[in-house]
Amino acid sequence: MRIQPSVTVIIPYKDNLEYLFFALNSVFNQTYKYYKILLIYDDESKVDLVKIKNYLKLKYKKKLPFIKIEVNKKNLGVGYSRNIGIKKSNTKYVAFLDSDDIWSKNKLKIQINYMEKTKQVFSHTSHYIIDEKNRTISSRNAPQKIIFDDLLRSCDIGLSTVIVNTKFLKKNNFYFPKIKTKEDFVLWLKIAKQVKSIKGINKKLMYYRKTNNSLSSNKFIGIINGFKVYRIYMNYSIMKSLYFLFILSFNYFKKNIFR
Repeated sequence: MRIQPSVTVIIPYKDNLEYLFFALNSVFNQTYKYYKILLIYDDESKVDLVKIKNYLKLKYKKKLPFIKIEVNKKNLGVGYSRNIGIKKSNTKYVAFLDSDDIWSKNKLKIQINYMEKTKQVFSHTSHYIIDEKNRTISSRNAPQKIIFDDLLRSCDIGLSTVIVNTKFLKKNNFYFPKIKTKEDFVLWLKIAKQVKSIKGINKKLMYYRKTNNSLSSNKFIGIINGFKVYRIYMNYSIMKSLYFLFILSFNYFKKNIFR
């Protein structure tokens, strides 16, 4: 019998307790059971920490897989919190799940089987978009193949759909940068530069929650950080950075407004 590879599910947490329980339950309900959960508690207030531990004690009665909580001494942000998770992971794969998103029950099984069969070090999937009441409002299809030049113009990778080979990340020193939004975009660009192409699975295996008060919903911050992606992290000239920012913004509005 072939030994199934294990995966660490990295979940940064800050101040959205109700949504976190939805996210955790979507992991507990996975048909693929060879996983660990690493919850990175990134809230300087420790009020929710006791509630989370009590919730998990109830779940542990059902003999759920291993889960560990790593508590940050101060708020570091989601990117750095995920980096802590990557560094502490000793499984073949790491999977990212934001604390307000949800997975379908076959997500890990389908995606890891695909990566094992095709020998991919990175994969992502299509996903639904839901609102604060768990109602589906839209969806995104994952392109079958993305090359670096494509990704520069449009980021079509949902963070909570991504699974990556842990050794690949550590060997290349690939981590999330210190930026409040679009930190995932920077990492995907680094990976796309390294591999021939990024493969997508056109199955909707994640529910991305769109909320009104999230950082990702702040358009002004998004534009500023979009410029930083090209100017600082890609080291492009000001004109070249503005050019790609315009294309990125146009493609964003095409996907989110015109549809």
